[in-house]
Amino acid sequence: MDKKFKRKIKENLPVVAICYDFDKTLSPDNMQAQGFIQKVKYNIEEFWTESNNLAEENGMDQNLAWMYMMIKKAEGKTLMTKESLMEYGAEVELFNGVKDWFKRIGKFGVENDVIVEHYIISSGLKEMIEGTSVANEFERIYASSFYFNSNGVAEWPAQVINYTGKTQFLFRIEKGVLDVNDQGVNDNFSPDKVRVPFRNMIYIGDSDTDIPCMKLVNSYGGHSIGVYDAKEHDKAKVYKMMRENRIRYFAPADYTEGSNLDGLVKDIIIRTASNEKLEERHIKDMSEQFSSDLQDNNHAHELEKLNGIVALESSKSYANTHTVISNLEGINDWTKDEIEELFEVARSNGQISYIIADSDVKAFYKKLLKNGNCNKSTENANFIKEKVM
Repeated sequence: MDKKFKRKIKENLPVVAICYDFDKTLSPDNMQAQGFIQKVKYNIEEFWTESNNLAEENGMDQNLAWMYMMIKKAEGKTLMTKESLMEYGAEVELFNGVKDWFKRIGKFGVENDVIVEHYIISSGLKEMIEGTSVANEFERIYASSFYFNSNGVAEWPAQVINYTGKTQFLFRIEKGVLDVNDQGVNDNFSPDKVRVPFRNMIYIGDSDTDIPCMKLVNSYGGHSIGVYDAKEHDKAKVYKMMRENRIRYFAPADYTEGSNLDGLVKDIIIRTASNEKLEERHIKDMSEQFSSDLQDNNHAHELEKLNGIVALESSKSYANTHTVISNLEGINDWTKDEIEELFEVARSNGQISYIIADSDVKAFYKKLLKNGNCNKSTENANFIKEKVM
């Protein structure tokens, strides 16, 4: 571990990480449109139209485009410093219940032996979010930000987070490697060292820009929630995300006690507490079984196969999956039940099924289908055949 970075380690209690988008998730509108655009004497709709055209005409990232627009439109009209941006953030409107949501949900977690942590993962502006009244409630605020020159004036983007770039921060939260410059996020962590398994993550967002994070959380057994403005009652976006299996649930963006969203998140916390007790027992029983097998050298090969299946089932990175497949490739004496289990692993672990078309993974599963012990008529076998044949 690089000692200059402070990392979070696995806790004695399960941790639920609630990750939020900001604009139209915690706040009813884009943060720039709640003071800044008006200050530079621009029409809100014209600002975004010009920004999007700038991006399209120059092959430019849309987030870089609006950050450039902010700097250029502020010239001669307002001094864009970190302090002034935080002042704009202080004026940003929040949905009902947001201000006391974090402490209330945290208290509910404590009552159920669960640690609840809150994270922002947003394409919006970090300096504005840091100016809001709830900024101190978050373990980390991952958002686009500016570099400020020696005079304290915004001069260049320091961090740009687009919708696909958001996903890296979920892996940081999973491993407790929270600093954006800590390369330890690429390290392999054994299941017992993972601080926040994806199954214990909740992602709350409102639109297509949240889909990569929602899909990732879903694929590993977590919980993605689409929210919509309760006043407008427009559910078109959440219906679309539900239809496309991007979210598991949807609710109005009402964070007050007793609301639909309040009850849903509390239900997930209660479920997490029970699930983690079962997971702890599962790991304990597996460890005891492994220890027993290790005492008998005659079971060494069987243990190798079993460990390989477990390693594949718990793999959370593409690089690690390819390594595990390479180790399993040389084994030819799979039993019927082991082959079926390997098929089930590929089907249930979304990360594996996502890369099953890669040459080595595909070759491994085709070889299993041709194995004499393979029962080709099972539901899992049919799933694999559709993927690799």
